[in-house]
Amino acid sequence: MWNLNDIVRISYKSQYTYEIEFDNGLMGEVDFSKWVNRGAVFEPLRKIAFFKMTAIEGGAITWPNGADIAPETIYEEIENTQTTCMHTQAVSGTRK
Repeated sequence: MWNLNDIVRISYKSQYTYEIEFDNGLMGEVDFSKWVNRGAVFEPLRKIAFFKMTAIEGGAITWPNGADIAPETIYEEIENTQTTCMHTQAVSGTRK
């Protein structure tokens, strides 16, 4: 659960994916491809060169054109991905 945590590190991985780290140690990869088609402000992010021009401002990920994604949205995305992975591993018996 997000508790006013800030993003402290972002690292580009590939395509529309960044590895994100929060100030409480939560870390994971987030695929931003679903956001690049959500309105005019995100349209420039379709170009990978522009997509890579991220910054951290106020604990959120931002781009030079003013597009941003709130930290709580990204936090929940990472939590949901990790929960899904843990459930898949438990069901398949590969959990360590």
